[in-house]
Amino acid sequence: MESFGHDKDHLEELLGQKKEAPQPEPEISDVDDPSTRALSDALRSSFAIVKVLMVILVIIFFSSGVFQVKENESAVILRLGKPVGQGTDVALKPGLHWAFPYPIDEIVKIPLGQSHSVLSTGGWPVVSPDQEIKGDMPSGSESLRPGVDGYVLTSDGNIIHVKATLNYRITDPVRYTFEYADTAKLLQSFVDNAIFYAATHFTAERALYVDKGAFREKVSDRVQQLVSQYNLGVTLEPINVDTSAPFNVRPSYEAVQQSDLDRNEKVNAAQGDAGKLLREAEGERQALLSAGMSESNQLVQAVRAEAATYSELLPLYREDPNLFKRRVMTEKIQTVMTNAQAKFFIPNRADGKSRELRLQLNREPVQPKANQ
Repeated sequence: MESFGHDKDHLEELLGQKKEAPQPEPEISDVDDPSTRALSDALRSSFAIVKVLMVILVIIFFSSGVFQVKENESAVILRLGKPVGQGTDVALKPGLHWAFPYPIDEIVKIPLGQSHSVLSTGGWPVVSPDQEIKGDMPSGSESLRPGVDGYVLTSDGNIIHVKATLNYRITDPVRYTFEYADTAKLLQSFVDNAIFYAATHFTAERALYVDKGAFREKVSDRVQQLVSQYNLGVTLEPINVDTSAPFNVRPSYEAVQQSDLDRNEKVNAAQGDAGKLLREAEGERQALLSAGMSESNQLVQAVRAEAATYSELLPLYREDPNLFKRRVMTEKIQTVMTNAQAKFFIPNRADGKSRELRLQLNREPVQPKANQ
C-alpha cells in the first residue's frame, strides 16, 4: 500500500510539471522584410502584364474576324456550319465585314465576275497531255478500249467521238455553293447527258460534216434545259463542241469528205459557168429583142410617114396623073443627078427609035490559090 501511494505521488508530480511547462509562442513574420516586399511587387507587376496581354489577345482575337469582300466576289458566313442571314442577306456584298474567328465562323468566298468552265470527255478517247495540247487524236489502235475510250452512238448506228467545253458564270452564289455538293461536277454530268442525247438525233455524217452547227445547238439546248430544271444559279455562255470520226477509220471519213468537197467544188464551178453562159445568152437575147424592137419601130414609123405622104399626094394624082408622074420623075432625077459622081447624056436618035445601051464591065481579078 505504501508503494502504491508513493507511485501515485510521483505520477502527480510529473503531471504537475508538464502542466506548468511554458507554451512556445508563434513566430511573427516581419512584413518589413525587403525580400518579401520585392517578391510582392514582382507578383503585382506580373499580374498587371498578364491582364494587359489578355486584353491584347482578346482584341486581336476579335479583330481577326474582319475581312474584305473584293469586287466581282461574294462571301457567305457559316456559323457552326450554317449560313448567317436570310434570303438575299446571306450573300455579302463587296466591302469590309466582320465575323467571329474560326472555328465559330467560317468565310466562304465565291468569285462572281470570272468565267468558269467544265470539260466533258465522256465521248472522247483517252489522249496523252501532249496530244491534248496539240489537239491530236491517238493513232495506231485498231479498236476502242472498253471502259477507257469514250464514244457516242449516232441515230444511224455509227460511232463518233464528241467532247464539249461549257463556260458559265455564277449568278446565285448561295444556291451554287450550298444547294449541291459539287455544282461543277453536276454541270459536267449535264454536258455528258447532252452529248449522248444529241448524238441520238443526228447521223454520223450530219454530226461530223454536214450540220455541225445544228449538232452544237442541240447540245447547248439540252444543257440549258437541264440547268433551268435544277436551277443551279449559273448563267451559261456559248458552248464549244468538237466532233471526230473514230481514229482507226478517220482517214476513210476524211477521204469521203475530201471527195465531197471536190464534187461540190466542181458542181459550183459548173453552176458558175452555166450561170455565166445563161447571163450572156440572156444579154444577147435582150440585145436582139431591143434591136428588133428598134428596127420594128423605125419601120413602122417610116411606113406611117410614107402612108401619110401618099395620103397627101393621092388627091393630086387623081386630079392629073400624067402631071403628077412627070413631077415625081423630075424630083427623083434631080435627086439622082445631084448624088451621081459621073453623068452621061445620050441624045435621042433622029429616027425616033430607041438606042441600045451597052456597058462593058471588067470582072474582078481572080486571086491565086495559096500553095498547099
